[in-house]
Amino acid sequence: MSGYVPQAQLENLKGALAPNKVVVLYGPRQVGKTTLIQRFVREDAPDALVVSGEDINAREFLASESVETLRTLVGRCRTLVVDEAQHVPRIGLNLKLLVDHVEGLRVVATGSSSFELAQQTGEPLTGRKVTLLLLPLAQLELDRIEAAHETRARLDSRLIHGAYPEVVLAAGNEDRESYLKELAGAYLFKDILALEGIRHPDKLLRLLQLLAFQIGRDVSVAELGGKVGLGKNTVQRYLDLLEKTFVIFSRLGFSRNQRKEVARSRRYYFHDNGIRNAVISNFSPLALRDDLGALWENYIQVERLKYNLYTGRLAASYFWRTYDRQEIDLVEEYGGRLHGIEIKWSAKSRARAPRAWSRSYPGSSFSVVHPGNYLEYIAPRQASS
Repeated sequence: MSGYVPQAQLENLKGALAPNKVVVLYGPRQVGKTTLIQRFVREDAPDALVVSGEDINAREFLASESVETLRTLVGRCRTLVVDEAQHVPRIGLNLKLLVDHVEGLRVVATGSSSFELAQQTGEPLTGRKVTLLLLPLAQLELDRIEAAHETRARLDSRLIHGAYPEVVLAAGNEDRESYLKELAGAYLFKDILALEGIRHPDKLLRLLQLLAFQIGRDVSVAELGGKVGLGKNTVQRYLDLLEKTFVIFSRLGFSRNQRKEVARSRRYYFHDNGIRNAVISNFSPLALRDDLGALWENYIQVERLKYNLYTGRLAASYFWRTYDRQEIDLVEEYGGRLHGIEIKWSAKSRARAPRAWSRSYPGSSFSVVHPGNYLEYIAPRQASS
């Protein structure tokens, strides 16, 4: 496979950007933020000024807190793109000065770490910004260049190698695995280790490896700490940083009955299956693996997240479990209704909702996602083809 995969967030960026507004585009490294920006400039803003927060000269202008200096930077341009904006001191305040004092200016700011950029743009840009998240390629994007039978033929690879653009477009598995090892080893922790107070990169990696083996299960912070030799508070901080740098994401337990349902536990998932497998150094074929259920659940969880995100569905997502161990892998709340989704590799798995779920939430829906119907949940247009 070669060429450009149309990005859903490109159209969302075009729709969100308006005069005297800022669109903040977050996402992990290597997911295609630069490609998206280049496409945006080519199609929507050919006269845009594109600068990098890593460039010392641009950074001097952008950190000036001087309206006149900022005006000098943008000149007559009415679209400003600041790549890697988290490197600019007080970027939020400076972007506020720009959109408040330069009539008609549209601004796009990108960053590979939500931790620093969100911290800097939060309060200053209240009411002036829209936030978009870009993740590894979603199946709803890939279905623009794939027929349904091609997608199903590539499912094994998606479970093992994930969906980073470079991986999807690679010629073979050797190239995919080499790229993922480099990405996990070099780029993955760059933003995390650049932050103050990270003194145990080896333990951070061990923490990730433990999470990789606990997909779909409640995670105990105290237990993780004991296994990696870190205090509970440090483990919690590392988990928070891993989420804010888009390595993992978490789900809380859903509960409206605190006495019977688990509410305080969390389950963790990786934003990409390929990164998860690189962390544990396992790219074995599915037939040789004992973690197929975990791979499948992680894949569906993250693809469903991307589907909701890119289509604008405002869904709150959880897992559900009772203390007597009835459970549902994914619970979504949208449109005033609860939707329970069980994720199973076998199409023969039970299709009935747990008794406690049906009794407690009689107006809810319940379904089972398996390889025979999964496209209905992550790329509905393909599922009907």
